[in-house]
Amino acid sequence: MIEYLPRSKQHSELYLTQFGMEECIPGHFFGPAIRDHYLLHYILDGEGTFEVGGFSYRLRKGQWFLICPQIVTYYQADVVNPWSYCWFGFNGALAETLLKQAGLTMTRPILDFEGDHLIYQYLQLMNESSGCHKARETRLTGLLCLMLSELIEFGPVTPPEQKESRAEIYVEKVKDFIEMNYAQKITIEHIANFIGLNRSYLCSLFKQQVNTSIQDYLVRYRINKACEMMGNAELSIGDISRSVGYNDPLLFSKIFKKVKGFSPRHYRTETHAQTQADYW
Repeated sequence: MIEYLPRSKQHSELYLTQFGMEECIPGHFFGPAIRDHYLLHYILDGEGTFEVGGFSYRLRKGQWFLICPQIVTYYQADVVNPWSYCWFGFNGALAETLLKQAGLTMTRPILDFEGDHLIYQYLQLMNESSGCHKARETRLTGLLCLMLSELIEFGPVTPPEQKESRAEIYVEKVKDFIEMNYAQKITIEHIANFIGLNRSYLCSLFKQQVNTSIQDYLVRYRINKACEMMGNAELSIGDISRSVGYNDPLLFSKIFKKVKGFSPRHYRTETHAQTQADYW
């Protein structure tokens, strides 16, 4: 059983390209060859061999093996106890990140997993999705996410490839919070409470790592976002002001001029003029 799917036009971050199941005949093989997407095989029964990057893996029931895009691989069913497996082909910007969270990479392509009943369940639901007329892509993407979440939840705990200091982790949390909430009325106190650190300690730590204060970073982030919006002629200065967290357009104009050296209107006029000059 195999089903091929067209490339998703809706879910570019993660999408299923194919799925299927097969009971292999003794010695059945594929490759050496490459794929243009990620391909996860789960061994339902039997045994076989998987070769990649100069390594050969002897695999059995209850193991996954990962094929990465543009990597030459070869796999073959055992001649005495041939494997049966199911597979899931997928791709997208998030694919590599999610696989890493599950402990699967090009150099660590094998994963032990005792969950046949879950895999059968996802296969069945994917098959049943053929009855969906309008939402099949979305349903298949959701099922793929659920399956990967199981691998992440019950897979091995993998250490980060590069250890970050605690200070760097806190700084990234501050930046992420600002990125997600800059349009709201947030304060340094809000950020410190969210992260769970003393306000003064967090401010001192951030200044040491980034060489600017949290407040200055927030202000510049907002003003840079405002600059990105200036090219949209349908947005008034007031619209832009409120969209980046300043309900008072006069205060926004004052801060904008302090950061950029021009008033918002002057900046918009100069940017438009420069764009026109570049065009001609």
